[in-house]
Amino acid sequence: MEIWTLIAGIAAGVSLFKGFDYIKNSEARENEKRIYQLVERSKDIIYYCETKPQLRFRYLSPSIDSILGSGVQVRSMVNAWTSIDLLHPDDRELLDRKLSGKLDYSQPIIQRWKDDEGNYKYFEEFATPIFKNGEMTAIQGVIRNIDEKMRLQEELIYKAHHDGLSGLYNRLFFETQSTELDEENDIPVALLLCDLDELKYYNDTHGHRTGDELIKETSKILRSLQSDEVLIARIGGDEFAVLIKDTEKHPPEELKKTIHQKIANYNRFSKTIKIMLSIGISSSMTSLGKMNEIYTSADQNMYEEKRRRKKSFS
Repeated sequence: MEIWTLIAGIAAGVSLFKGFDYIKNSEARENEKRIYQLVERSKDIIYYCETKPQLRFRYLSPSIDSILGSGVQVRSMVNAWTSIDLLHPDDRELLDRKLSGKLDYSQPIIQRWKDDEGNYKYFEEFATPIFKNGEMTAIQGVIRNIDEKMRLQEELIYKAHHDGLSGLYNRLFFETQSTELDEENDIPVALLLCDLDELKYYNDTHGHRTGDELIKETSKILRSLQSDEVLIARIGGDEFAVLIKDTEKHPPEELKKTIHQKIANYNRFSKTIKIMLSIGISSSMTSLGKMNEIYTSADQNMYEEKRRRKKSFS
């Protein structure tokens, strides 16, 4: 009787253990299901990709379709290069380093991918390499679209470098460029300093709104001459700078003549605003250690032209 009681006790214990094991497994399955649903519903792109023996996605979340276009997920699971071929050419080297383990994975990876409409989108990725026997065999990560973040960043950079009223580069950007030419890049350079002769008159007589319009109209004329070699900035209330980085392609005297021609043409048709701009030029075959001297010389020449103009009207 005691033996049967012991056996019954053991059987009950085993059944109870199996019941607990079943409950644990059920809870684990439920947790896995919840995690899977969270991953599937995430707006971020979550992936696990083998790199050895061949490149192959083991998992790629469906959110990639909502960002890059319908069908990208399925095609990428069949052929991993499908999504990789959407990478911007300039970011391809970054991808090669990521897949070969030659990257600092503690830092976010910024990259651009092309959607089904041909537009490149910015993404920020946090990746983790997977190693087996000391060799990287896979990589997993989370990729997030950061178009809005990049747009705001570019907007802040633009505002930091541009004058709000004229839309031209501001004094800070001009001085940064001048410093680089003065301390680092030695090239033939020329500087045109321009001064609006009648801004104070327009502000005092017609109001600051009219004065602002004078600045804007002058800026439009100057901006039409801007290029990679010609930087134009508003460096003061009525002062503009034209920095020429290729004097052979853009001779300063020719550029000054073009500015005056464009102003004369504008004044011929404008009924309200007349632009009068004094321009001083200074140039040098070398920029290293010369930018302050060039600026001072251009400034003196500009005021000399202003004085001559005033005498001609008196």
